[in-house]
Amino acid sequence: MKNEKITKISYAGLMAALCFVGYELFPAINASGTKVHIGNAFVVLGALLLGGLYGGLAGAVGLSIADIVSGYAASAPRTFICKLVIGLIVGLVANKIANNSNDNQKGYVLKWSAIAAFAGLGFNCIFEPSLKYLWYTILIPNSEKAASAINALVAVTTYATIINAVINSVIAIVLYNALRPALFKANILPESLQH
Repeated sequence: MKNEKITKISYAGLMAALCFVGYELFPAINASGTKVHIGNAFVVLGALLLGGLYGGLAGAVGLSIADIVSGYAASAPRTFICKLVIGLIVGLVANKIANNSNDNQKGYVLKWSAIAAFAGLGFNCIFEPSLKYLWYTILIPNSEKAASAINALVAVTTYATIINAVINSVIAIVLYNALRPALFKANILPESLQH
């Protein structure tokens, strides 16, 4: 049990680094307040490989650090919350509802990894601008930023968020389904996900 926790923490650190690199190495396109980047693909990949909590925390840490380094420190707390929630949803769908394990057929794994990815990132399309709106109306009142957040729910920014979700989902699904068999064969995934 102790070794599995150490393994998960080590892999979570690797996934946090990949989230950071996915954001920093491939520069984000800023579209009216929405950053289009591939860091979320590694949040989803982490949640599929490690479970929702560890994958979500990896994404939360990696992309919050990326925000801070990139000059978006004010959005880092919201990023932390959003990425954690993405991971929790993906992990819930893939590992609890679908019960993905080494015993499942490839088609089953592909279907449920896609459902999990789109569930997590689809939820984020609504959750992120909603959180931003609540953030700037309740926690740190700023009517201009609150109005910008609400516009993100109904305007062009939503398209950027949806495009971001689709691109990141596809990348995560392809990577997961390509890496998964080799990781199971090498027996390097956490035991709790191998069944």
